[in-house]
Amino acid sequence: MSDFSEKRVQQQIRNFERAMDGYEGNEPFARYLTSFFKLNKQMGSKDRKWTSRLCYNYFRLGKGATQLSQQKRLIIAEYLCETESPFVALFEPDWNLSLSLEEKIAFLKKLELLELDTIFPFKNYLSSAIDQVDFIQNQFLQPDLFIRIRKGKEKFVKAIFEAEQIGYKFITEQTVALANGTSLQRFKDLDGVIEVQDLSSQRTLEFMDALPKENWWDACAASGGKALLFLDKHPTINLLVSDVRMSILRNLDERFERAGIKAYRKKIVDLTKDTTPILGAELFDGIILDAPCTGSGTWGRSPENMSYFNAKKIDEFATLQKEIAKNVSLHLKVGKPLVYITCSVFEKENEEVIAYIQKELGYSLHSYKVLKGYYEKADSMFVARLIKL
Repeated sequence: MSDFSEKRVQQQIRNFERAMDGYEGNEPFARYLTSFFKLNKQMGSKDRKWTSRLCYNYFRLGKGATQLSQQKRLIIAEYLCETESPFVALFEPDWNLSLSLEEKIAFLKKLELLELDTIFPFKNYLSSAIDQVDFIQNQFLQPDLFIRIRKGKEKFVKAIFEAEQIGYKFITEQTVALANGTSLQRFKDLDGVIEVQDLSSQRTLEFMDALPKENWWDACAASGGKALLFLDKHPTINLLVSDVRMSILRNLDERFERAGIKAYRKKIVDLTKDTTPILGAELFDGIILDAPCTGSGTWGRSPENMSYFNAKKIDEFATLQKEIAKNVSLHLKVGKPLVYITCSVFEKENEEVIAYIQKELGYSLHSYKVLKGYYEKADSMFVARLIKL
């Protein structure tokens, strides 16, 4: 980065400011940024890359140091997120970029520029199982890209990565961590062989034990990531997948086709309403409820939420989750499991919801876990297995 002149640094800051000025927080920043780049075709690939980096680093500062100017906050964000930065080198040359994250935060606190508690404005809503300091500090780290490999294809995938000199790390026999931003689309031979799926999401499989040929329902299947995970372990299961829109299920169909999955049923089901007109009196041996949620455990990938999220949504999602759990519970056999999952770190969406399911819907809690992805450069999630009484 030594070739970065002061003029170039200032140009990248102007690009950052233009991008930030047009964003209002009403859509994912990644989607907005794609539109921004389409409208600014004069920006080259390097300019786009730098603008993305600066914006995302800036968002990782959350509500911290709001007493300072936008440019000063940007420099602080670069300092915390990077080990090399032409922006820090120009504006704060005495700041040591080689320090650990903890040391950098302590240094900024000593200068009275930043307090850790101010970064994540929703810390009072966190589950008691979440280690607040570690979780908040982790917001400055970009999560890894994780993939799951189909059984029997591990050596094949490893050979491709080594031939292409792609860095990788096996977490389990089928789970691999890659650097975030690793492009896999160009490897057509990997279609249906690997699935992009976060490490914590893959670990929810531990709560999905099933017997051969049982009837299961993935009630919020979305694009089918957890359904594929489940079927990879339990290929004889009779599975129904559902979601609220056909467009979502079409994406699932394409993903299942690439993976060679043909034996499954699908239905459009609005889980906020009475489900019996669609499902009748059908009962299942198990239900996977990957419930709609705030997504707060994934904000390492979408840090803009720390600045634009409204805390009122936590209560709204918790109410929605309880209503959905009540409706899907009508279709579960007695003595069988409901697997409740969120990618949230908020107690109202997790522990309070499973307490409701136990008390109001008649379940016993078999097991649950807060998946602390912030220790593994992954998303954080919540998963519980409850048994209907």
